[in-house]
Amino acid sequence: MKKFLLFSIIAGLIASCTVVKQGEVGVKRKFGKLSSNISDAGLVSFNPFTTTVIKVPIRTVNQEVKLNLPSKEGLTIESEISILYNIAKDKVPFILEDVGENYERVLIMNVFRSAAADVTAQYMAKDMHSGMRGQIENQIQDRMHESLLERGFIIERVLMKSIKLPAELSRAIERKLQAEQEAQQMEYVLDRERKEAERRRIEAEGTRDAQKILAEGLVREIIELRSIEAFRELANSPNTKIIITDGKTPYLINNQKD
Repeated sequence: MKKFLLFSIIAGLIASCTVVKQGEVGVKRKFGKLSSNISDAGLVSFNPFTTTVIKVPIRTVNQEVKLNLPSKEGLTIESEISILYNIAKDKVPFILEDVGENYERVLIMNVFRSAAADVTAQYMAKDMHSGMRGQIENQIQDRMHESLLERGFIIERVLMKSIKLPAELSRAIERKLQAEQEAQQMEYVLDRERKEAERRRIEAEGTRDAQKILAEGLVREIIELRSIEAFRELANSPNTKIIITDGKTPYLINNQKD
């Protein structure tokens, strides 16, 4: 009998306590009425016959949604989107009383679907698959923030993880991207050829200018000087030569060794 009584007492103590984990808060509901007091993480005691403890996460929650979104041209885009949000701690009793424990399905998801459809309907389907995706995400987040902030929900981010375009549109975008890449490659080749042509033009101009300067510098005195130098080199050479000259310019017509 004593063992049974002790077991009953222990069971009663266990049943009258619950643990609120880190990242959660607890709110007691007694006879259907919510308490305005919030229990932080730790051991919470309560009367199991009259009271229950509702645990609500206040950490960041990731809600993933698969949704068909409309585009500006009337197409349906399959998408997978993550909603990152958290709940303001002091708003938890109000949320439970005003919306209930199913606040995510009742409120957050409905607001998200409406905001997402309104935003994507302003964009072409290809925009959701391009660099404008971030802009679309921010606009959806802003609309949700406007509707939910006063009610205690903080929308941290909206992330479009996956976008599946209609097959024909996807192929058209791929063809366009390929054409743009080919055009960029051709522009690169043309630019390289233009630079090479410019290099050759500058080189030709340099050669022409050098020849012009050389021609202008070949005056009579310089020619005579070069002739004297040539005579001197011929005189010092051991080879037999036949030279025709007018005394000014040597002209070598034979150059053989003895």
